[in-house]
Amino acid sequence: MKIYVVAGEPSGDLLASGLMNALLRVRPDVEFRGIGGETMAALGLKSLFDISEISVMGFFEVLPRLPLIMKRIRQTVKDIEIFEPDVLVTVDSWGFVSALLKKLRRREKQHLVHLPVIHYVAPQVWAWKKGRARSVAKLVDRLLTLLPNEGQYFEKYGLKCDFVGHPVVERVAEMHLDPESFRAARGIPAGARIISVLPGSRRQEVKRLQPIFNEAIRLLREKYDNLFVIEPTLTSSLDERLNNFAISTIALAKSGTVSLELAAVGVPHLIAYTFGKISNLIAPHVIKVQFANLLNIIAGREIIPEFVLSRCRPELIAECASRLLDSPSEAVRMVVEAQKLLKQLRLPDILPSDKAAEVVLEVITNNPHKIKSL
Repeated sequence: MKIYVVAGEPSGDLLASGLMNALLRVRPDVEFRGIGGETMAALGLKSLFDISEISVMGFFEVLPRLPLIMKRIRQTVKDIEIFEPDVLVTVDSWGFVSALLKKLRRREKQHLVHLPVIHYVAPQVWAWKKGRARSVAKLVDRLLTLLPNEGQYFEKYGLKCDFVGHPVVERVAEMHLDPESFRAARGIPAGARIISVLPGSRRQEVKRLQPIFNEAIRLLREKYDNLFVIEPTLTSSLDERLNNFAISTIALAKSGTVSLELAAVGVPHLIAYTFGKISNLIAPHVIKVQFANLLNIIAGREIIPEFVLSRCRPELIAECASRLLDSPSEAVRMVVEAQKLLKQLRLPDILPSDKAAEVVLEVITNNPHKIKSL
């Protein structure tokens, strides 16, 4: 059994590695090849190239990378054709993936073959353009969704969707958390106020958010003496990162999956995000949802404070962080509400990675000859 996996950013790398592990438990003979990061590499996958080359967001931020991205797409298509997998699994990163699949589908028509494609993580058509669901259905044979209501946007175009649940719930449940020992080992006093600073995984995100978070911390230090700031590195293990979260009083985080991890561990936090200046002006006219944070979107109101685009300013972030530090009851209320919402992000009787693996194996079984005539 041969499976080609494409994950274009660190969050996708974690998702893909969970799926790979689940598949290996059922089929130890499976052979993986593709594009991924460190956690996929730990399972033996040698990435075709470094995913940092294609991990970029923003309307104009992508432009300087386009020649390299197109080169990597051509390289990936060629590698898929050489490998001849039973199925292609693409994970998140719809911008890169859609361009890859369009080129791959054109190549398939020339050879009169069709490679089954499963995409893991539904593109957020409800946030950007609902009409994009039609183009997703043309490129993908099966869609694995993280949210229970996402399938409705794609199924009307004939795309079969499977709600598998959000792997954050699974990852946190499997972790060994021992915050007191973790704190003691680092010599942090019991009464210290600890702030986790999490500016993201992409270089561009860190470059934009790190100075803003640093200035917010400087403003907080003017008010609080016993302030400890920790910033887990990208090379930290998941266990270490979540233990860092668990000892935190509050966290300042980039908008994204990390917010779900913080909520699952029980850390009051705020989220922030900003593009470049031009993209910040365009974004409000393109994005069709009121909130950036997934938990806020599910709730229909702001549970996790958001500081995005023009509101991503140090003084506003520092003011909110100060409220969370000074009002434990407000912080606890946030965590309780967030954890209630997290329960909606999993199936009751099967873990997300196992469900995703189940679908992958079903698709391969239903396509025993690997290719079919168009």
